[in-house]
Amino acid sequence: TTGHSREIHPGPESEVEEVYRALLLGARDYVTKCGFKKVIVGLSGGIDSSLVATIAADALGPENVTGVGMPGPYSSPGSLRDAEALARNLGIDFRVIPISPIFETYLTTLDPAFGSAPRDVTEENIQARIRGTVLMGLSNKFAALVLSTGNKSELAVGYCTLYGDMAGGLAVIADVPKTMVYKLARYVNRAGERIPQACLEKAPSAELRPNQTDQDTLPPYDILDTILKAYIEENLSAREITEKYRLDPSLVRETICRVNRAEYKRQQAPPTLKVTAKAFGIGRRYPIAQKFCD
Repeated sequence: TTGHSREIHPGPESEVEEVYRALLLGARDYVTKCGFKKVIVGLSGGIDSSLVATIAADALGPENVTGVGMPGPYSSPGSLRDAEALARNLGIDFRVIPISPIFETYLTTLDPAFGSAPRDVTEENIQARIRGTVLMGLSNKFAALVLSTGNKSELAVGYCTLYGDMAGGLAVIADVPKTMVYKLARYVNRAGERIPQACLEKAPSAELRPNQTDQDTLPPYDILDTILKAYIEENLSAREITEKYRLDPSLVRETICRVNRAEYKRQQAPPTLKVTAKAFGIGRRYPIAQKFCD
């Protein structure tokens, strides 16, 4: 023997535990090697931001994590309560910065230019970009890295806002499909509630318009993730996916088209932590300007 001993940690007992350990290691390594000690996470009261905040607290220590609630005109009171409960459970600092006054100022300023054009996704994206600006302002002021909170399912189909919820220095779970997000949330709650149970049970929503849910725009996440894994990681064609999983051909084709159309967003996304067979970025390069769906 050399006379030196080293503590040997047991290996992961499940895929979920292995993924969680990888995310902890990756987040800690990236943040510290980039010269940061503290991080900022926008807390919506949803499961994605709750998981990212939990990873950050475990990786860096709760004293180095600040959660920011930014309720807007369509945020539910329950969402802010869930964000507050999460911060309390994790022992992290929590601040509330309402964005409704800022949003109204934007609308007033843009009204002469918008004219009679009806409201649409434009107003939704403005809210997301206000939140991104708030987080980046705090980042600059306090030298803290912003962790963006989007998951792989959203990034794959472009269900995210450039310069809004995509803003940040590291996209912690951008290689984690939504179905795995739920598994990871249950994993961190295995010894007691850290992520509020309501975050796991309520319908996912960006809360950018009245009564909005993700499934207004996307198929159920179990189906979406099946298609995405087959197309992105297994390189199956639309026909092969349809036949293998007996899915609606039009749904499969539209999902694949959305993936291809969203390449321009992914090219501008923060770096992520690779935990699947094929992550977006250097592991999967597609042209931005293409007509695959014509």
